[in-house]
Amino acid sequence: MLSDMVEKKTDGVRIQKVMADQGVASRRRSEEMIEAGVVTVNGRKATIGQKVDPRRDLIVVDGVKLNAGVKKRRYYIALNKPRGYVTTLNDEMDRKCVAELVQNVPERVYPIGRLDRNSEGLLIFTNDGEFANRVMHPRYHISKTYRVTVRPDVNDKQLVQLTEGVKIDGVMTAPAQVTVLTKEPGRVVMQMVISEGRNRQIRKMCEAVGLEVARLKRVSIGPVRLGMLPPGQWRELTELELNTLNGMMRSADQQARERADRPIREMGGTRVARAQKGRR
Repeated sequence: MLSDMVEKKTDGVRIQKVMADQGVASRRRSEEMIEAGVVTVNGRKATIGQKVDPRRDLIVVDGVKLNAGVKKRRYYIALNKPRGYVTTLNDEMDRKCVAELVQNVPERVYPIGRLDRNSEGLLIFTNDGEFANRVMHPRYHISKTYRVTVRPDVNDKQLVQLTEGVKIDGVMTAPAQVTVLTKEPGRVVMQMVISEGRNRQIRKMCEAVGLEVARLKRVSIGPVRLGMLPPGQWRELTELELNTLNGMMRSADQQARERADRPIREMGGTRVARAQKGRR
């Protein structure tokens, strides 16, 4: 009997995954909440990686019971974040949070990635933890497009540096696509496309080549475009956008499997060739 109970616990689901799947927060943020001691399981403080049974265990997050056994509808939301909002669900400094802008979504959703307070544009929200982790994972190289206004001017050398990669925080950035859209005295508007998601990456890249960022707006993430969505408003992702995103990630998974299998196939082919040569 005891062994059965142990087996059930071992076969459970990690607490941070349950929290992410229920739309409490991303897995990373869920781990931070667990470390902060605001998550309990059956009256005891939870630990990161703890296995739980969502149907039987009593999970409480910051004083609120988590109905983990109830399957919720998945939401995938595109928000046009205005400047002046921080990308958090709550803020100790009482600053405006993006969570205020999605309060009327029927389920609790959280942002995939972030934009700093002075940046604006596209943020994707969801209550699907697995989807969020995949979109943020660097292996999928999902492109992000920004419209960047810089001062005072940009020259060819700076454009080449941004395109080929610059060192920020001691690490080189991956190559980027940079296009000058408009030029005015003391002001240039560029489009920058990157496939990484490092902290304040666009601002740091521009600073590294001597450019001051006056305005930064994200206009697309993969196939999801901001379009004419008004600031502070949200919409659900279309079926086409979701299918395209998931298709891109499945394709990347397939390519990764093929790369992993290639050395094994090549090794097997070498052994066959040696065996045939030995029989001659």
